[in-house]
Amino acid sequence: MRDDLKDGRVVVVGASLAGLRAAEGLRDQGFTGSLTVVGDEPHPPYDRPPLSKQVLLGQATADTTGLPMRRDPEADWRFGVRACGVDLLAGQVRLEDGESLPYDRLLIATGTRARPWPNPEEGALDGVFTLRTSEDARGLAERLAAGPERVLVIGGGFTGSEIASACRERGLAVTVAERGPAPLVGALGGTLSKLAAVMHRNHGVDLRTGVTVTALHGDGKGAFTGAQLSDGTRVDADVCVVALGAVRNVEWLAESGLAAGPRGVACDAGCRAFTMYGIVTDDVFVAGDVSRFPHPLFGYQMLSLEHWGNAVEQAAVAAHNMVNPGPLQRPHLAIPTFWSTQFGLNIKSVGVPTYSDHVVIAQGSLEARRLVMVYGYQGRVTAAVTVDMAKSLDYYRHMIETAAPFPPPPGAADRALAADVPVPSDVPDPSVLSHGPSVALTGYLPDRRLAVVPPTR
Repeated sequence: MRDDLKDGRVVVVGASLAGLRAAEGLRDQGFTGSLTVVGDEPHPPYDRPPLSKQVLLGQATADTTGLPMRRDPEADWRFGVRACGVDLLAGQVRLEDGESLPYDRLLIATGTRARPWPNPEEGALDGVFTLRTSEDARGLAERLAAGPERVLVIGGGFTGSEIASACRERGLAVTVAERGPAPLVGALGGTLSKLAAVMHRNHGVDLRTGVTVTALHGDGKGAFTGAQLSDGTRVDADVCVVALGAVRNVEWLAESGLAAGPRGVACDAGCRAFTMYGIVTDDVFVAGDVSRFPHPLFGYQMLSLEHWGNAVEQAAVAAHNMVNPGPLQRPHLAIPTFWSTQFGLNIKSVGVPTYSDHVVIAQGSLEARRLVMVYGYQGRVTAAVTVDMAKSLDYYRHMIETAAPFPPPPGAADRALAADVPVPSDVPDPSVLSHGPSVALTGYLPDRRLAVVPPTR
């Protein structure tokens, strides 16, 4: 690697939110060398949250969700080309078009893609969609605008719930099939997921929980007509949205020697990637949804997040550390936050709700559909989720940052805490859910695909 970190060659793989913000951040940090950004989609970086909200509601079109540039990163943009490998020893990224890009520092920001329906033939039926890219959103929005008789959503996570909400707002009949006991249970636990289930049903969603979709049916001419459920029932529909969570884009790193696996690319708190032997690299960094990193506030477990705010904050840390020497590098210690708007409710979270053993309603109530739920683990506050009470979020963020005791004391925000007794958080094993959690604690070790053979004497 070059001695002058402000110069040299930087390659960013992933023309995403994280990739764009990192490119801007590199220039903000005074990087003057060559900067290449590689993206497998044919267009510049765009914002994904509006795809399941405004675009599906017809309030915006998919081509209007481009991310604004805060500054021109003066990059060589390579759109519509996929990276297929990296040679750590030679310092080169291989592209599918045959080109190799030399680098002095590499940032991996390849994000995630929608988990497809496991039967490719059924998933290819006309009317079956996933929702991740702008093309996905454009096609689904056009189909919803055409007024289908019924929409089937497979998976009751945040994306599935937002799609169901958009369908009902359009006046469309919608069925949600979720393997778990309630929508959002994998992200929010059992207590708050009960409110999610009530909101689905109160808004006319045909909510089926505790079931799986076993097959998608077609009309013999390639068009989707319905699905078979594990309880023996059939749902007739002409549109199906598969919302089974995300797959991290790590396959291109399979032979790289990096600690890349189904849960992401492992890195340290400074965004420096680990090799599969657990050795931290000096010239390969990771940011965004594809990353897997330790956080001291959550037992130093490795976190995998699919959150907009995390991508922005981690990209800034990665950019800073790519052009600054060790003593000046800084850690990524931001508290995870996310938000969702569905069925008229504004849901916001801070911390890691799945890192909990008990919860308490600190303000409001489930009946009022306006509340703050605080999560605790082994006697300290680890997360809070607000429903139409977002102004309280900063208070609870501070409690998480200071490892405040759980249950929290009276005096939160605008009123004393409710006298509710803490109850188990009932966070299920992800394996029993249709959807993957958007915040996942993934243990302490890098992913490994090798056997360690002791040296012979």
